[in-house]
Amino acid sequence: MAKRLENKNIVVTAAGQGIGRAVAIAFNKQGAKVIATDLNEKTLASLNKEYKDIETQKLDSTDYKAIKLFADKIKKIDVLFNAVGFVHHGTILECDEKDWDFSFNTNIKSMYFMIKSIIPKMIEQKKGNIINDSSIVSSLRGLPNRFVYGSSKAAIIGLTKSIAADFLKDNIRCNAIAPGTVHTPSWEDRVKVSKDPVKAKKDFIARQPMGRLGTPKEIADLAVYLASDESNFVTGVTHAIDGGMSI
Repeated sequence: MAKRLENKNIVVTAAGQGIGRAVAIAFNKQGAKVIATDLNEKTLASLNKEYKDIETQKLDSTDYKAIKLFADKIKKIDVLFNAVGFVHHGTILECDEKDWDFSFNTNIKSMYFMIKSIIPKMIEQKKGNIINDSSIVSSLRGLPNRFVYGSSKAAIIGLTKSIAADFLKDNIRCNAIAPGTVHTPSWEDRVKVSKDPVKAKKDFIARQPMGRLGTPKEIADLAVYLASDESNFVTGVTHAIDGGMSI
């Protein structure tokens, strides 16, 4: 039986840990040739040690010059999965201009750089597929202390729809994934630095209608569908995968 992503060339950003790592592994298991990028060489080395046929490359997704050089070396790309993200804690009162700029540079400008550098190749190929990792905390739902995070993740949804509309004629699809709270290393770090880690963990779980956090693998399973030909008629859509948070 053929694998779902056989012969597809895929780039995954922020693939060193969490959702990005799970997506890179899932794509690899479904037969794709994966290039996994991340700023953290240590986590990339760990990924490559476990999955030797996943190509890894250090890349700062906020460095446009580096991204251009990276993109120029790619001969063929079928799917781009943008997973770079940062979670800022606080309201507008705790969000300085530098915090605003950092979150937008990390969460949305990185996607602008990656797409702008890679989409010309997709246009040339007359086919392409872009998947952006947004969040349920965006234009879909507001949560306390997620002011700039939610604002930047909402921008991803707008970017996704715009790319889908502009390049439909070029046979390029663009969709977004909007996870709820997912058990990742970055989530664990946020819990650890809170004033009361035990309470913080309980509070996170309490706001989950299913009574648990999502897993990176669950997000990756949705990503496989969106990267595959099974979703050929799907574009411009934000797919909530949140355990019922948006009901």
